[in-house]
Order: sequence, then structure tokens, then C-alpha cells
Amino acid sequence: MLSRADLEAREAQTLAPYAALSRDSRGREYPEAESPTRTAFQKDRDRVLHTTAFRRLEAKTQVFLNASGDHYRTRLTHTLEVQQVARSVALNLGLNETLAETVALAHDLGHPPFGHAGERVLDALMAGHGGFDHNTQAQRIVSVLEQPRPEHPGLNLTLDTLDGLNKHRRAGLGPPSLEAQLVDAADALAYTAHDLDDGLRSGLLTHAQLLELPLWAELAGRTGLSHTVLSEGGRRTLHRELLGWLIGDLTAASDAAIAASGVDSAAAVRARPERLITYSPHLRGLLRDTGVFLKENLYRHWRVEMQVEQASRVLTTLFHAFAGRPSMLPPQFRERTESETLPRVICDYLAGMTDRYALDMHASVAPPAHHAPHF
Repeated sequence: MLSRADLEAREAQTLAPYAALSRDSRGREYPEAESPTRTAFQKDRDRVLHTTAFRRLEAKTQVFLNASGDHYRTRLTHTLEVQQVARSVALNLGLNETLAETVALAHDLGHPPFGHAGERVLDALMAGHGGFDHNTQAQRIVSVLEQPRPEHPGLNLTLDTLDGLNKHRRAGLGPPSLEAQLVDAADALAYTAHDLDDGLRSGLLTHAQLLELPLWAELAGRTGLSHTVLSEGGRRTLHRELLGWLIGDLTAASDAAIAASGVDSAAAVRARPERLITYSPHLRGLLRDTGVFLKENLYRHWRVEMQVEQASRVLTTLFHAFAGRPSMLPPQFRERTESETLPRVICDYLAGMTDRYALDMHASVAPPAHHAPHF
């Protein structure tokens, strides 16, 4: 049986010199004994997987409401796709695949119900109270809200994993590890590919419409599917080939950038001003145009906008209902109002809800007029 020391030695022997090694982890906020059979990053990964917040991702929106179809991506399936991409590329680049998959599994824990629409609504409701950002909320979940052990708040993850979740507030910190940079790129790669696929599956986007998009036109040319009528098998082929193209380019371009940089340690990566996980210039341009296209044609499609309106009404109603009557909050949240502001506690409660739980709660708090209870 391999011990933790054996696994750490294997990392040191097989990973690239610029990879993050678990034996060199920067430790945890609350000191604790490490596992005799798992590395520090393996323990982080397992703790994330067993959180309530991770299980709830199954019933949270990616683009389409969770109840709108069985085959559209949810926040959980998106997370698993990010994990797959990050782990695959990490293995090819000689990075620490366990740290990469841990950050991937945790990166969207902070998303509220109703996808990005829900995030915008909560941010507006929290104006003057610190706002709301799903990346910051993910860190809050693993550091404060999840509490499997009574002796300290949070999961007590390594500082390496926590740093990987710190995507935006990096003033003075420099770039994150290559593993965290990879998750950031894998996130964008996964949602670009699967949002195009879900858009086609739903009928909100058409193949003919996508052929006007440079990325899609080149992809169709590569696969010989440039005709305007697309079969179900053709859609699957395009999605598969798009993933392969993006992953291959990301791997090759990142490998070249790392080699050109001359970094020879994880510390050297953090000392550099630029990120080294990247695409080729050609694909960066195509992806930039694709992001604009998706925003204009899918995320702002009238059917998606109807979901946005629903999210706004549900979360706004619930926020003000709990603010006006805090006694409706569950006991564990009411207790936290003694140490935190009421708006933040309400925000934590709402952000943790799944789509269907929020809809059911809204129906209880604000039922339709013809179903109004009689007392």
C-alpha cells in the first residue's frame, strides 16, 4: 500500500518542475495532521466532493432552468466537464492533476440559483452591503459556511486550493499556480463548447446561424459539415471535434508559453506578471468573437430573458420577505445574524438554494392570488 510519502515522492519524480507539489503545500489556516494515505490536495478534493454545496449544483441552472429539460447542462455537469478538461490538460503538461481537479470541482460552488441571472439579481440586492460575486461566495462556502467539523469553520482547505479559487481579487498576489490558471481556461472552454451545443439542442441557435460565426465556420470546414441542414449525429460530431480542437490548442500553446518563459518552479510561476496557460493568437480571437456571439444570441435570447425575469421576481421577493421577517429564516441562519449582518445571511441562504427550492419557497411566500390561504 502506498503511503502519503510515497505519493508525494511520485509527484516529485513525475511532475514538471513548475508544477505545484503537495509536499510543498503552503499549509492550512487551522493546523491539522495530514492523512497517512492521501496527499494534502487529495484530502482537499475529497472534502469538496462531500459538501452540501457540491450536491446542490445538480439542481442549479447553467443557461437553461433546471426544470426545462433533462439533457441540458446543469451547474454540476458543467463542473464535471471543467474537471475533465483541467485534469486531461494537466496530465499532458506535467502539472498536478489533483490540485487542478480540486479547484475545478470547487470553482462554481458559489453560484446561486438561476445561473448568471441570479448572480446579477443578488448583486443588485446586496448593493450597499458588499455586493455578491460567485467566486467570492465559493471561497466563503469552503472557508465559512460549510462546517463538517465543530472545532473550526469551513473545510480548512490548503492555502494552495484557496488561492486557486481567488480568481479576481489578486492585487499584490501575482498570477495563481499553473493548475489554477488551467481551471480558469478550462471553465471558459467548457461553457463555450457546451453552450453552443445546448443552444443547438434547444433550437435557440441554428446551424445556419452559427455558420456565420468564424469559429463555427472553421469547425464545420474541418469536419465537412458545412451544409446548412444538421443532423443529430452531426451536432454530436461538431461538439466532439470542437472540444478536441480547443483542448489541443490550449495544451500546445500553453506548453510553448511555459517553455518560452523559462520558469523552473511553482514559485517562479507566481513571480511572473503574465499568465502562461493560454491559446494560440488565432484561437483567442475566434473565442473572443464567440463570446460576443453567445451573449447577443443565446444569453439574451427572449426565451432566456423570460427566465431572467423569473429569477428576478423570485429572488427579490424572497430577499425582502426574509428582511422583513427574519424569523422565517431556518435556525442555523438566524443564529448567524448575531455575528453577521442580516442582508449577508439572507444572501447566503438564497445563494445556496437550488432552482426548484427557490421556486417552491417563492410559491409558499407569495402564492398566486387564487390560491391565497384562508385563515
